[in-house]
Amino acid sequence: QVQLVESGGGLVQAGGSLRLSCAASGSIFSINAMGWYRQTPGKQRELVATITSGGSTNYANSVKGRFTISRDNAKNTVYLQMNSLKPEDTAVYYCNAHETRWDRRWLEYDYWGQGTQVTVSS
Repeated sequence: QVQLVESGGGLVQAGGSLRLSCAASGSIFSINAMGWYRQTPGKQRELVATITSGGSTNYANSVKGRFTISRDNAKNTVYLQMNSLKPEDTAVYYCNAHETRWDRRWLEYDYWGQGTQVTVSS
């Protein structure tokens, strides 16, 4: 079992910056990758950025060059540094952890945080 707790959301003006944090606890040894997703009412949840246990990163085209995902292994925490924020970035941001376990076969499962609201004003 993995628990994820996000923090750092809030209200910011366009062009401003915000840093989101996601603290993981539980069976973190089985986590292969973590990431950030966001969702706006009426739209599907979309991938923002991911980072694997090996350090490989992936970003949505809409945030590439503006957002940076990183991790602090000692604190079991993943971060999302968001710069040059736009009103279109307004959404609830969710932390995700992808687990792979062996139980006579490989099992995969996704854990989600409670979400943190990010609002960017014009």
